[in-house]
Amino acid sequence: MPVFFVCAGLIGLLAVILTVNIARLRGKKKISLGDGGDPEMLAAIRAHANLIEFAPLCLLLIYIVSDFYGFGLVAALSVVLLVSRALHAGGMIGVIPGGRFLGATGTTLVLAATSVMVVIAGIGLKQY
Repeated sequence: MPVFFVCAGLIGLLAVILTVNIARLRGKKKISLGDGGDPEMLAAIRAHANLIEFAPLCLLLIYIVSDFYGFGLVAALSVVLLVSRALHAGGMIGVIPGGRFLGATGTTLVLAATSVMVVIAGIGLKQY
């Protein structure tokens, strides 16, 4: 479980980095609201928004499956999510060629796998 917490914390720090990047671009480009029609600003906003859209749900599902599946699997899912989110963000802001596709694919695989795992675990639970 420590790997999960480290990865969750690092994903939180990635959100901070992406937030600071947006603020930096807003100052540099003098855009106070929205993207101002600027493609670089739009990419920065979407990189942050996409992280915020997917990371919390994936982290929640990984946390839920940690009660039913082994440490190794939970650690692997956590690391794949962290690497995927970093690749996606880097690809969106243009510093990792191909990162957007790889990151989106990895995130989707984690989301799908953990969702199925939660369903399977839920079917096996007894209600009293």
